[in-house]
Amino acid sequence: MALFLSTYVNKVDRKGRVSVPAAWRAVLTADSPKGENFQGIVAYSSFVHSCIEACGLARIQLLSDSIDALDPFSDERDAFATAILGGSQQLPFDPEGRVGLPQELMEAACITEQAAFVGKGATFEIWEPKAYAEYAAKAREAAKAKRGALRLAGKGDAT
Repeated sequence: MALFLSTYVNKVDRKGRVSVPAAWRAVLTADSPKGENFQGIVAYSSFVHSCIEACGLARIQLLSDSIDALDPFSDERDAFATAILGGSQQLPFDPEGRVGLPQELMEAACITEQAAFVGKGATFEIWEPKAYAEYAAKAREAAKAKRGALRLAGKGDAT
């Protein structure tokens, strides 16, 4: 599974194209499910923050599998399928490693001239840089306040 780390701020051109960080492009290409030729990202409007959520095809497949595991006639399944799968767009890399961000996703995230790519482990987000800086400051304070709750997976109480 892909692992996205760090934060990168890249310029968005007049056509809405933005370069995906080179290290992430390599991970996304290597992480593509067997038999899939798609090289790019899958993006959808976040329903948690004012940003774009994105991942590779392998991750969206896991999300789809998780949605399929819900009761097929439940409101929850329908809501997740609509919000995530129905709102997802496959954005292929161009020869320069850029993707074209759809206007509706850019507007929802207030992205205009620059985009901050924020690694979140198995996924990443694309933010308007000033909005991300404000959110990151609040997130850091919250993490500092709750730092005792974080444990290394598989290590018991060791930190």
